[in-house]
Amino acid sequence: MRIRTGRHYIAAMSRDLRPPVDILHYEIVQEQASALGRMGRALEQSLARLREFDAAHAPSEVPASMQSARRKLVLEAGHALWMFVVQREASGLRDSRHIMRTYNVPSEVQVCMGLAPAPSKPAS
Repeated sequence: MRIRTGRHYIAAMSRDLRPPVDILHYEIVQEQASALGRMGRALEQSLARLREFDAAHAPSEVPASMQSARRKLVLEAGHALWMFVVQREASGLRDSRHIMRTYNVPSEVQVCMGLAPAPSKPAS
């Protein structure tokens, strides 16, 4: 579509006529949604790893050497949960009960939400 202004034609679709603040707001909302999706997928993946571990090892049969591996998975899931909750709250979604139900987050993961896993020690 072209608009005639005097002797000049202006392509109507070549210029966004929205105020710059609206364009910026739209891009911010897009990035928030993208970040929320990334955090949700990270939570799903960490919970899946924990569930796979639990499916492969009966709780009463987990040797002490494997308990630390499971604890690490729980802490990673707790960190992923924390990141997701914070991103949701930054987007204005304040109620986390929906996340806990939808993702079936174990209580032990909820308890350690926000605790960062200990950094791994470099090999000496």
